[in-house]
Amino acid sequence: MSDTRVEAAYAGALAAFRNPMLDLLHGRFAPFVVAVLSVTFTSERAAVPVVDAHAEIGDMLDRLRATGHAEGEGGEAMLPVGTARDLCRQWVRAGWLLRQIEGEDEVYRLSAHAVGALEIAGRASGSRARVSESRVRTLLEAVERLAQDADPDVLTRVARLTEEIAERRAEIARLDRTGVVDTVDDDTLLEQAENILHLTRELPADFARVVESIRAMQRDVVTDLRQDVRPAGEVLREYLQRGKDVMASTPEGKAFAGALRMIGDPRRLEDLATNLRTVLRHRFTKAMGPPERAELAAVGRRIETGVAEVLAAQQTASHVITTQVRTHDPARDRQVDDLLRDVMVGFQAWMPTSRPAEAIEPLRRLPLADLGHLRQSVSELRPPEPPAPLADWGDVESAVEDTKAWGGPGYRAIEAHLDAYVAAADGPVDLAEVFAAAPEEIRRPVDLLGLLEIAHRRGMAETGEISTIEAVRADGIRRRFAFGGVRLSTMIGTEDGDGAAEGDGR
Repeated sequence: MSDTRVEAAYAGALAAFRNPMLDLLHGRFAPFVVAVLSVTFTSERAAVPVVDAHAEIGDMLDRLRATGHAEGEGGEAMLPVGTARDLCRQWVRAGWLLRQIEGEDEVYRLSAHAVGALEIAGRASGSRARVSESRVRTLLEAVERLAQDADPDVLTRVARLTEEIAERRAEIARLDRTGVVDTVDDDTLLEQAENILHLTRELPADFARVVESIRAMQRDVVTDLRQDVRPAGEVLREYLQRGKDVMASTPEGKAFAGALRMIGDPRRLEDLATNLRTVLRHRFTKAMGPPERAELAAVGRRIETGVAEVLAAQQTASHVITTQVRTHDPARDRQVDDLLRDVMVGFQAWMPTSRPAEAIEPLRRLPLADLGHLRQSVSELRPPEPPAPLADWGDVESAVEDTKAWGGPGYRAIEAHLDAYVAAADGPVDLAEVFAAAPEEIRRPVDLLGLLEIAHRRGMAETGEISTIEAVRADGIRRRFAFGGVRLSTMIGTEDGDGAAEGDGR
């Protein structure tokens, strides 16, 4: 039995050390890789352009070689051989770096394995997590929350909430009575801040794992789609649904979706920023080093950056899957596969009989297709009968007149009628009377608006009374309208008088 357990444990250890994260930490040049990646990639600079990364890593490599770090004790090489470009390519193949296209630039990003390795190295080189009141309280509160969520008993839940309410009321009564808040010593506060930093350092690796799981699911979906021979309708329904619910397609995505319900609330993030500012103003933070204070201040920004990266990966995966489904043609893909397979078969048949440096006759023209018997007569190019005559529109002039009847105001006819009415009057004229005396062709509702517009341009005066008129629509229906009474002076109405509206500055 013990031999079997040892073999199983050894097999598990071998599988664990094949993981890119442990491979990075266990490698020969692990200190150099950890140092370079931690300096190049930070929480504020998650993506680095490929050209910039090569230049910066090259400068770091030259500086370390110049300062005598190329060899360790006993002459052992401590730095890798090769250029920064070669090293980055090796790290991409090892799964420590991701090379992607973002916008118009090609960038490097740390993989989830590299982020985890840097986090482990940072914990080992920094302050070690201690068994403290804060860490034990975090554990106990997590267990208590788990028990509350798992226990469906209503009476137990009510009793627990009643006890909590009683404790809170007792604390409020004590504060009202004494007015004194129990203070916490600086050592305890410092220990709690270290526990927060310890929990925060695990977030980048968690976010990176979610992003990579979504991208892996995207690659699997696209690969399966290209190899799929099922009906297009079935493929469309399945993969569009997976593209729509991409966040629920991976275990990491499901966990992140649950966390997003808490950290995605703007009010919670605002409260987090306010609490962090309160903590950083306290005197106990002076005992922390500048890197720890900066890391504590960047907790909220680190969470927002991680959430943004995950949501961007989700959007990209949904877009890629949806586009692939819409453009996927199984029949065409099978034809391309058959063509490539025929080419490979031809190469396999030709290679054994060919000689080195043998000249190959190029294909100068495409082979002629064997079309068999072609038709010897063509169809009649002229149509068998002339096209149908155009539809008769009837009386065009009546249609034009009908269109005009339902159109806008007849300004010329209205203005001519107004000039004639004003010229025949001895004094100021009422516009309601002018409109009532007009013929029915210019007594439409819209013509009333035209008459008021002309009167306003000439300088009308309001009487303060209500005038009513009867308008006639183009179809003969009569409508009554009421408007504020307006009078127009006969002197103002003339175009060549000194009181013309165009010359009075209106």
